[in-house]
Amino acid sequence: MRSPLSSQTATNPSAQGCRLAAGLEIAGVIPASHLERPAAPIVSCGIAELDALTGGLPRGALTEICGLPSSGRSSLMLAALAEATRRQEICALVDTTDSFDPLSAAGAGVDLDRVLWIRLRSARLRALEQALKVTDLLLQGSGFGLVAIDLADMPAELTRRIPLASWFRFRRAVEHTSTVLLVIEQEPHAKTCASLVLETTAASTPTLRPTAAQPAPSHAQLLRGIDVRVEVVCARMDSPKKPAGRVEWRVASCELLVASCELRVTR
Repeated sequence: MRSPLSSQTATNPSAQGCRLAAGLEIAGVIPASHLERPAAPIVSCGIAELDALTGGLPRGALTEICGLPSSGRSSLMLAALAEATRRQEICALVDTTDSFDPLSAAGAGVDLDRVLWIRLRSARLRALEQALKVTDLLLQGSGFGLVAIDLADMPAELTRRIPLASWFRFRRAVEHTSTVLLVIEQEPHAKTCASLVLETTAASTPTLRPTAAQPAPSHAQLLRGIDVRVEVVCARMDSPKKPAGRVEWRVASCELLVASCELRVTR
């Protein structure tokens, strides 16, 4: 036989809700919306001006660097690789178009002995599929300080085909780890899966000067550097510093001889 109190509670939902709330308060239960998540560890990207803007690259998260060709996106990736190897970390580079130049990387300060270079030489659609599988294996295996996926020279119409489920899988695989997941591309694709999105553009025309090299034609010029602008497109980082705004710096890792349609590295 049901007691009057239980009958009253069953017929009075508000009273039942009050008792439940009181019980939760007594038990010390905190709603999930009120929980504070610890800030993600931040590491330097190797460029002081950019670190001052963003605070650095978040570990356990996905960062996208997008931009057109000759906008400084690859230089930013090399700076991040150099800084990671300087911290004695092992890095992995998924090179979807076999465009990575070890000599340029070494000149930028990358310790090649600490970089796992995955060269994909298949047709572009096939290489993209292989890149997604390889990245999944790298993140599941863990142990890397930085994993970079170079999609910069991959046509945008192909990278748009990457399912959103793949980006969600990468985000889930990298979170709660110390790995920095870096993606270089022409335009952002990871949407809400990316914790930080940076856009690079050329802030000015390349700096040229005449050359006095004897083998060079008289009309040849040296490419001394290029001014690069980086803008924070989106930041979903649980850190005290909220990235915003833009910053500029000069890329001048080498000199290139510009004559007709020929580029030659000068020593």
